[in-house]
Amino acid sequence: MTRFRPSLPMNFLIFVLVSVFFAIFINTQTSYAARFNIPPFSINLDSPDAPRQLSGVMQIVIILTILSVAPAILLLTTSFTRLVVVFSFLKHALGTQQSPPNQVLVSLALFMTFIIMQPVWKEAYENAYVPYRDGLISGDQFLVKVQQPFKQFMLKHTRKKDLALFVSMSGKPKPKSPKELSIMTIIPAFAVSEIKTAFEIGFLLYIPFLILDMVVASILLSMGMMMLPPVMISLPFKIMLFILVDGWNLLVGSLMKSFG
Repeated sequence: MTRFRPSLPMNFLIFVLVSVFFAIFINTQTSYAARFNIPPFSINLDSPDAPRQLSGVMQIVIILTILSVAPAILLLTTSFTRLVVVFSFLKHALGTQQSPPNQVLVSLALFMTFIIMQPVWKEAYENAYVPYRDGLISGDQFLVKVQQPFKQFMLKHTRKKDLALFVSMSGKPKPKSPKELSIMTIIPAFAVSEIKTAFEIGFLLYIPFLILDMVVASILLSMGMMMLPPVMISLPFKIMLFILVDGWNLLVGSLMKSFG
């Protein structure tokens, strides 16, 4: 069977790299990883003999540049944004300063993201990368197929108001269906919706701890201990309250379920 030579638009090249990388990552214990072969790669520092060779060098430079911003793109197209913002609100609501450390919260949010996004990455791997690897589809078809799982996931958790904002700002005609939306329009709308959702969850997290702070402050004021910081007294009670209600299990479970 004749293999197609890929022609990848740079706007969507990052989604190719992300989908392939995480599809391999989530299938390390399956036969998919065993069938994946890394192609040989070499760098020649000699002078270019033809425009085609110079074009190849420029492609390598562009790919390396895209890889440097790939983590940022990855964070905006997954559930990581909501998780890490909510954990930050929780730490501030508890008032525990540097405990737990930011590295722990970021790592927890990252592994939760792997679990939540696993069906999306698996669908992109099976429907896009495997046929492209086997030469059954062209590079353009690969890009269309690899975008679909990400677009469906982001559109499912994007508010219509935020989506309409970026559609109007793009200056393009209003699409007739969500399938016609550009991925570059969906990403910022999804990020804004995730931040807003995280702020709503953070507000709800603050309420019980704020009430506890007010109760402790009122008791200290009635006892005449105006020089004693209420936060110093309320902190152990907030930690005890969070432990008694099994707060981590409840919060993590609720966040996982919020993505359906």
